[in-house]
Formats: sequence, C-alpha cells, structure tokens
Amino acid sequence: MPTSFHFGLGAARHALLIAGLFASPPAAYASEPVPAPRTAPSSAVRRFSDVTLSPNGDYLAWIGPRGDQAGSKTTDGLVVVDLRHPSQRRVLAIPGAEPGSAHDLTWSRDSRSLAFLGTTRSGAVPALYVATPTAATARLVARLGGAVSRPRFSPDGSQLALLYSSPAEQANGPLDAAPRDTGAIDTRIDRQHLAIVPASGGALRQITAADLYVYEFDWAPDGRQLVLSAAEGSGNNNWWVARLYAVTLSGEVREIARPATQIAQPSWSPDGSSIAYVGGLMSDQGATGGDLWMVPAAGGKPKNLTAGARTSVASFVWKSDSRALIAAAWAGGGSAITEVDAQKGGMRQLWSADEWVTTGSGSWVPTFSAAADGQTVAAVREAFERAPEIWAGPVGNWSQVTRANDGARPAVGKASSLTWQSDSFQVQGWLIHPKDEQPGRTYPLIVEVHGGPAYATGPAWTSAGSQLSTFSNAGYYVLLPNPRGSFGQGESFTRANVKDFGYGDFRDIMLGVDQVLKQFPVDSQRIGITGWSYGGFMTMWAVTQTNRFRAAVAGAGLSNWQSYTGENGISEWMVPYFGATVYQNPAVYARSSPINFITRARTPTLVVVGERDVECPAPQSYEFWRGLQRAGAPTQLVVYANEGHGFNDPAHQRDVGARTLQWFNRYLAAEATP
Repeated sequence: MPTSFHFGLGAARHALLIAGLFASPPAAYASEPVPAPRTAPSSAVRRFSDVTLSPNGDYLAWIGPRGDQAGSKTTDGLVVVDLRHPSQRRVLAIPGAEPGSAHDLTWSRDSRSLAFLGTTRSGAVPALYVATPTAATARLVARLGGAVSRPRFSPDGSQLALLYSSPAEQANGPLDAAPRDTGAIDTRIDRQHLAIVPASGGALRQITAADLYVYEFDWAPDGRQLVLSAAEGSGNNNWWVARLYAVTLSGEVREIARPATQIAQPSWSPDGSSIAYVGGLMSDQGATGGDLWMVPAAGGKPKNLTAGARTSVASFVWKSDSRALIAAAWAGGGSAITEVDAQKGGMRQLWSADEWVTTGSGSWVPTFSAAADGQTVAAVREAFERAPEIWAGPVGNWSQVTRANDGARPAVGKASSLTWQSDSFQVQGWLIHPKDEQPGRTYPLIVEVHGGPAYATGPAWTSAGSQLSTFSNAGYYVLLPNPRGSFGQGESFTRANVKDFGYGDFRDIMLGVDQVLKQFPVDSQRIGITGWSYGGFMTMWAVTQTNRFRAAVAGAGLSNWQSYTGENGISEWMVPYFGATVYQNPAVYARSSPINFITRARTPTLVVVGERDVECPAPQSYEFWRGLQRAGAPTQLVVYANEGHGFNDPAHQRDVGARTLQWFNRYLAAEATP
C-alpha cells in the first residue's frame, strides 16, 4: 500500500502517486453515466522535467519548453542553456526519435558531454544518445532492447552505466495492473541489472549477477567499481530489504553493509573513502525520506549524520571536497535545502520555504541539481499559488531561468498552512479554500488523506481538472493533513505510527478537523473524507471509528491487514511497520484492521478500486463493501477493469473524479449556505 496517490499527478515506477487519484477505466460495475466535473478556467501550464546542471555550473538542460517567454507554442524538447549567456538556448535535435521522448539526462564529470535516453520512431526501441553542450544535434550511441534507465558517465567519460532488464525479465511495476495469476507463480521473477555501454558506441554488457535486482547505483571516483543498492528476488517486493554492495567492472560483488534502515540513493564520496545514503522508514521506492547516513566504502558501521533532525532528507549530493553534502528535505509542509557536515554530522539550513522544489515533473520528492562545488544549484520551484518555473544560482540567491508560465492563474482557492497540537506533536496540514469563497457563508469540508504512509502533501501547483481543483471549484474547503507517519518533521515523527496504524495518526487528523472548525466558516454537519492507498485505508478506518463524517470515498483501500498479507505483491513493506509478520504476531495486524470494527459503520461510503491492483488488491475493497452492506451503511463498490493501483485510462480517471464529486454533493450538499 505504499504508494501514495495524488489527484492530477503522475506516478513513478515504485513511487508514490502523490495524493489522490483520478485515473481509471469505465467502471466494470458502474451504474448510470456520471457527468464530468466542472472546473473554473485556468491558464494552461507548461511542465519541466529532468532539470540537470553541468558539474562546472555553466550549462543547464531540461525536457520541456524553451521557457524564454510565456505562451510560446514551440514543441517541448531537450533544451540546453548556457547560463553565462541565458538568452542562448536551443532545442537539441535527436536523430530518429521524437523530441519529447528524451529522458534521464546526465552530464559527464568534465561537463563536455550530455547523455540521455530516447525512443526511436522506428520500432519504438530505447536508445542512448550523447551530445556536447554546444551541439545542435545529438549522436546515437546504441539501440538497447528491453528496459533501460538512469545512465551515468564513468569518471573518465569513456563509459556509461545504466539499469537494464531484458524483454523476458521485465515485470509490471507495483502501480500497474497485475498479470493474471495462473501457472507456477514463483517462477515469474522480475530482474534489473547493472550494465555498461561504451560512450563511443558499442554493445551493452551486463555486469551484475542474474539473481541480483539492482535498484540504484553510483560510480566510485576511480571508475573501477560502483556502489549498488540491491536485493535478491523480486524487485517489486524487496526494495525494503535492499543492502549496500560494491561491484567491479568484471562483476565481482562484495557486501558493504546491511543497514538497519531502508536505504536509498547510495553515493560515493569524491575522495573515495565513504558511501552516503538516505536511510529511514520509507513506504515506497522513489518516495524517499529519512536521515542522511554514511558508511566507510571498505565496509563498517553506518553513521547517522542527521540524527534528531526536524526535517526528512529526500535527496543529496556530495560537495567536491568530500567534507560536506548538500541535501534537499521535506520541511513541515514545504521544502528546505541544507548543508550536512560529513565529518561531525549536523545540518545547517541554507534555504526553506512553503513551496515545492524538484527537478521537475516526475520528481515526487524535494530534489535539485547541483554543480560539483555545491555553490550553484538548479531546480523547478512551484507552490499552490505559483506555477512551476526553473531557477538557478547560489542556494537562496537563485535567479529565474524560465518564464513559460507567466500569467498562469491558480486553479484552486487560497491555500493556508495550519499547525495544531496532537499529543506531543505539532502536526501540519494544508487547507485549500473554496475557489469563489464569499464572506458570511459556511461551506462543507473534505478531508483528503495522502498515501504512503511515509509521504507528505506539499504545496505543488494544482492544475485545473485535478481532484483538488474540482473540490475547490465546487465550493468545498479541503484539508490535506500530514499526520504522524508523514515526512517533514524528522525520523521520529515518521516512525510514530509504527504498530499504531489508525490510532495516533487518526487522532492527528481529527484534531486537524477541529482546528479548521475553530478558524474557518465550515459547517460541522457537512464533513467528508477521502484518500487513496494508505489514504483509502484511513478512510475505511475513519468510518468505523466515528460518525462525524457524513460521506466517504475510499480509493484502493485496505480493510483487513491479516488477509491483505497473503493477497498483495509487496508484502515486505509491512514488517518494519508492524514489527513482525502477520504469522508471528496476528494481533497487531488485527488491531488496525477496519473490518474488525465494521459493525459501527454508518457513513455513506463509495468504494473504488482497480480490478488488478497488486498493492491494494480488489478483495480488500470487496470485503469492506460487504461489511458496510451488513452494517446498513449506504455504499457502492465500483471496480475498474484492467486497472492497477494507478489508473491509466483517461476515461476511468474522469469517471472516478466525477463519481467522487457526485457522491460528496449528494451527501454534503456542496452549495454554500448563508
């Protein structure tokens, strides 16, 4: 159930779908047609991705519009800018591939070459390209069968390492529709390897063993070996138990460490002495948050460099002197960039704001790109009220590079950051106001709980047509809480829901509702709740714990932790949260299962799920729906054909969004009252 789901945002392979959903097929069990929701007009927004700064800080590349003026109709492509002469920007020609297919940009360490992946027009084959920063056209290096991602230059620039799966080894990601289970189930194991391709062109060479699934990697500064985060067995299921390894170019593997935490983003120090990584309680690959750890490259005991921090490190880079690292972090409801002392530990904040800082669309955690010295950074900055644009320069003193979205108007009402006390915690959440809020009126409230649970709702620009904009334009306040278990307030806060799903985190949410009622014109008799994945579980839990909610929509939820264990395809994620398997301690799983409290449920509840969801399988929704019927609660179950945890069919996305709004309108009377 890791994998958050957020309305209006896409989803990476293992990474959260961030905050809500609205992607699905014509309902397999849908009844009457549902009209599309109405949204207020908003200026079109251009998106950027793969923002990548050259190590010398001179060049900046990204995928998207040129961004030198608002309203430009030029086709998106791979843009390269000389930051010494910002007006000099061009879209790189990619022989044999569509410009928009470029992705996974990476610079050589001498800043003389830019590599990336694309898809050929003929045969739709993945291909590797290389260009110089001043070239007009890229050079095709190799056509690569299978699936490839994340190319990285060797220190001398002569080779590129990348992640590779052959066609026979590819498997659906955990967000995708699961293959139908027939035959010998355990024989279908997905694989991903580390492979090498000469930068001048040539055949791909796999260097890791067939039974090792490689998640992430980084080159050693001498170019003779690489560090890996990897695990044996299924890649979908075992990210949570990955270990740190080093592998030579001839394929010899040695274990560096078995960290007690989950690990992400291993990175070799420039002086070759250490490996740094993000470690913590993380419920999704790609949704990274925790402390910054360091371990000797030769092996040894990991050291926590940020113990006790009140933020959650999401990504980082080494500075060239190996004495410090620059990290991007979840900070409350916003983002921060900090410097971490690699020798003594501890963090020094360089910048923080209630905004979202990433390397662009597809980056669902705080990230940036930095020059080798750490002095110059580049990132996409956005907020609820400010459309995304690229900025670059010294941290906190950066300059705006693009103006593709000048004049874009927010698609939602005013956003307020709220904090409230719950037990010993100061909990944060966002409140989105009705788009056309008028003084003297009261409004209904929808509580939208993010997935994860290790994730956080941040202030990302919200496009028209997203669920959040639909609610705001329909006259609802929307509370987006970040309860205990979320990122943004340090590892102790993230771990505070261990063995406690539905208890402390639910108190946090309900106290947030009370805070909204005290401060804003919300009708206490017209409150609803919704969420996807963990948010779907929390919605199911809520209607079995209180009758304060007058309507609920549970998306891809989880009703019975005991039966869930044997039904899902990502079971390893639960052990760090429950402290044992369900077979060892069934009571702790039963304690947090909504189905065990179903006789209390009275709230009208719409239940929606993908037919072939591997993360939160459809039987979990069936089980809850049947229980609601027996309890006498108004309910409807809608199962969407051939969809997984993340819905892909636009018609289904529209249907879920419209159906959800219709459900809330029916029970909450969305029109504001005098």
